[in-house]
Amino acid sequence: MAETGGSAGSNNGRRPRGRPPGSKNKPKPPIIITRDSPNALRSHVLEIANGTDIMEAMNNFARKRQRGVCILSASGVVTNVSLRQPGAPPGAVVTLHGRFEILSLSGAFLPAPSPPDATGLKVYLAGGQGQVVGGSVMGELLASGPVMVIAATFSNATFERLPLEDDAPAGEQPVSEGMQLQQSPGGSAGAAGLAADPSLAPMLNLPPNLIPNGQFPPDMFGAWPPSAPRPPSYQ
Repeated sequence: MAETGGSAGSNNGRRPRGRPPGSKNKPKPPIIITRDSPNALRSHVLEIANGTDIMEAMNNFARKRQRGVCILSASGVVTNVSLRQPGAPPGAVVTLHGRFEILSLSGAFLPAPSPPDATGLKVYLAGGQGQVVGGSVMGELLASGPVMVIAATFSNATFERLPLEDDAPAGEQPVSEGMQLQQSPGGSAGAAGLAADPSLAPMLNLPPNLIPNGQFPPDMFGAWPPSAPRPPSYQ
């Protein structure tokens, strides 16, 4: 009996190993997002009713939601479409009468104030005889039956003009007027650029000691021997 008591005492003093029972089954608190990020995209499936102008409907949607709309695709039938086809002269519009199935629809709509060229639709349609036409939508685009549009909306869009003047490519420096190689009437590269920057000598396959103190002798290329290869000229 004494040995049994001693064994029980030693077991009680031993530290248990591992996790306590039931620790793995504790419920984790749910992650709740109280508001969306201003730069988040939202996906939408829009149903446009029969007889509705798709252009006007998308403009109103963007204006009321105060969000930009990017149309990804669409399916359905439209009627009496006016298009400006690629390569057509300015102002040339082709009007298609009848019903046409939408093969592809893309475009963007921005709430005011926005650049006028940032809003518009481009569509490709299939006719009843299998012909395919497409171009930029000019005027109304009337739905002939329900039209389903897949779109994404966004906010905080910024308008940029590219290329940015203060955004030079990495490792590239703006070329100053004194560093430009100009073609002289004699067919040789002008000496003004080399005088401004003697490091351009390797571009002409010339050793640096031919340009002492950054100055170029005026008759250097004119007195070049006929038998010797002339340095390349840059247009």
